Amino acid sequence: MEQNAQRELRSADPHWTASESMAHVLAALKSDGPALVFAPSSLTHVPQAITLVIRTTGSSGAAKEVGLSASALLSSARASNKALGAEFGNSWSLLLPLTHIAGINVLIRAIELGTEPIDLRSHKGEFPRADFTAIVPTQLFKALNGDDQLLKHLKDAKAVLVGGAALAADLHLQAKNAGINIVVTYGMTETSGGCVYDGVPLDGVEISITSEKRIAIKGTVLAHTYLGAEELWDEKFKDGWFISSDFGRIENGKLIVEGRSDDVIITGGENISLSAIENSLHDHFPQVSFAAFSVNDEQWGESLHVAIAGEKSISDVEISQYLSEHFGDFSKPQGYLHLAKLPLIGIGKVDRKKLIELYMEASH
Repeated sequence: MEQNAQRELRSADPHWTASESMAHVLAALKSDGPALVFAPSSLTHVPQAITLVIRTTGSSGAAKEVGLSASALLSSARASNKALGAEFGNSWSLLLPLTHIAGINVLIRAIELGTEPIDLRSHKGEFPRADFTAIVPTQLFKALNGDDQLLKHLKDAKAVLVGGAALAADLHLQAKNAGINIVVTYGMTETSGGCVYDGVPLDGVEISITSEKRIAIKGTVLAHTYLGAEELWDEKFKDGWFISSDFGRIENGKLIVEGRSDDVIITGGENISLSAIENSLHDHFPQVSFAAFSVNDEQWGESLHVAIAGEKSISDVEISQYLSEHFGDFSKPQGYLHLAKLPLIGIGKVDRKKLIELYMEASH
């Protein structure tokens, strides 16, 4: 096959049922149909090796179109099912959008088990039982705070994958106490979704920590390239390793994710991890949603700000005192943004760029 051979790229119909989507994904995996993209794209053709194109956007970065091969997607699905002890005939429920790799993975895991996913994306009323499902922390919070139908569905499952954003320790403990078997996943679109479960790499995946304390990933689940941004892919892909934007460490043989390198700001000469600020606030004030962001500042370089959302009111003074005690005086926020709900990008990720825009609008 010619190295530059191309295949047609088809945009998925947003009105497809889960069964129809699965049929098209299966055809793409077998090369019996065109490659698929589940989000708007200007591309009409992609390299022959690519089966699916997933558009991904970081909390503060530009959008990228990630090209994934059939071998990577199938390797991920098979390793996931194996890690969970899933058997042929077991069922998955679909609670996530197909515009994201986590939703697509549910389809492919179901294909591998010879079943169709139970589509609960717009379901009303009592949820049918499923053996496995995948959700984001915001859905878990909803289940534990009044959505009894979803809570029962999660409790009845053999395992519930939680990923897409950091899972606060308090929320994790609440889920455990409620009888939900949570499996915390780590991964990204570039690794065909979650590739580390509860700190342990899936089969076919290797993890290492670089000298800059970045998490590096190697294995059969890695994406093919960034379409239209191949140079960026080459920058992140070194000697077979994908160098992530996340800081981490390996402790007792398990991966501990410490935050994103692009979440670190420098304010008054001090480094502050926005993720660390958020996680600490979530653990101490679990009834409220928080997001940390930075604003350019002549005096500080970058100044820490905190967005707050939730029904229960937490005073700015309480937050400032708590952060000062736990991180030092330099971590006192220079501003606050009170919202009805946090703006999200993707599934469960806070849109920090939007927070800056909202703050600047409110300040004028």
